[in-house]
Amino acid sequence: MTAPVPPAAVGGLAAQGAPAATTGIPSGSPTGTPPGGPAGAAHPDHPAGTGVAVPRVAIVGANGHGRWHRRAVAPLHAAGRLRLVALVDVRPIEDEPAAPVPTGTTVHTDHREMLTAARPDVVIVCTPPHTHLPIALDVLAAGADLLLEKPPVLSTAEHRTLAGALAATGRACQVGFQALGSVALAQLSAAVGQGRLGTVTGIGTVACWQRPDSYYARSPWAGRRTLHGRPVLDGTLANPLAHAVMQCLAVAETVTSAPVRPARIELERYRVRPIEVDDTATLRIVTPGGPPIVAAVTLAGEDFVAGEVIVTGTTGRAVLEYPTDRLLLPGDPHPREVPGRQGLLANLLAHRADPDGTPLIAPLARTAPFTAVLEQVRQAPEPTLLDGDLVTAAGSGPERVVTVRGINAVLRRAAEQGALLSELAVPWAVPPARIPLAA
Repeated sequence: MTAPVPPAAVGGLAAQGAPAATTGIPSGSPTGTPPGGPAGAAHPDHPAGTGVAVPRVAIVGANGHGRWHRRAVAPLHAAGRLRLVALVDVRPIEDEPAAPVPTGTTVHTDHREMLTAARPDVVIVCTPPHTHLPIALDVLAAGADLLLEKPPVLSTAEHRTLAGALAATGRACQVGFQALGSVALAQLSAAVGQGRLGTVTGIGTVACWQRPDSYYARSPWAGRRTLHGRPVLDGTLANPLAHAVMQCLAVAETVTSAPVRPARIELERYRVRPIEVDDTATLRIVTPGGPPIVAAVTLAGEDFVAGEVIVTGTTGRAVLEYPTDRLLLPGDPHPREVPGRQGLLANLLAHRADPDGTPLIAPLARTAPFTAVLEQVRQAPEPTLLDGDLVTAAGSGPERVVTVRGINAVLRRAAEQGALLSELAVPWAVPPARIPLAA
């Protein structure tokens, strides 16, 4: 059912599922007739009678992390660069004071019904990872472009299916790795390409976050490996700290001047709660002709480390704190903040207006190495439980936090030395799973 947004609705989870792609629905894309009539006709999507259609945008999964997307959409809507036409969620829409729902925006509980009724040009999909592919296929079949949250899909087979649908429909797909729009990342990549670090010998990342018990009660798929027989994968490498892995892969692209082709992963996974996925992990990605990549991450950190990408070369080392865009290059006395991160939605809109002149920042193809690694993480052995004297609990109830004693120090050593925990003589570490990846 379609209805005006309620004035003070509250709710929870994003849309949970969808069937296979439907048949096409007319779209207001720049390559077709705008909704409401031919170009130049009086229409609210054509400001000042210009005949230039303002892209119609919808958000599927408007609660939870979807509220972040609503905040990103709000200034673009206010500036007339897009028109937010619809929100979709299986729960009542949560209030977001920083991004009030515009008058005329409709609310739906089913994305397919929304596609028919609202006919958006761009759809932001921010739903559980295991629902991404079927919803994305429906969106493409309806003639709209995609901003698809990470991880985009959960297997190389799903990646090929989505890539095939993009080719068949001619639509665009931007993946929600927003840190790839960082000017600091571009400067780091330029320094690597200019040889300021010498020959790059290793790329690492360290991040130490904390998540309370309530984090794993936020939705039915939280902390799960599968749900109703379907792969889910909500582990630290796949979801909250996926950006750390993707940033490393982006730097590796610069080192080799070619797309990254992971040949093998070596993986150690740990957990401090009765969950099915990891909350602490070390991962090494081995690539032919490129430096090894080591990710050392946890959601059970003693102190907060936002996330650092550490690039080590024969003549220097660089560090990028990717969530804050703070960069330290060889010769710098201290890290400096590099402003100017480009938003993925703004970039997608610019790409729609000029496909040849404005490439996507995070096209689906660029995320193929991440998906290849993620697929093997999903199939790896169960994570090892850390408990007893190895962990410390603080707080109670939903806000209880569990930390691993000494975890920050050993994860930093792993990232800086390119080592796994088992290679650093950490007494509780387990032998890694070594998994070859198909070409």
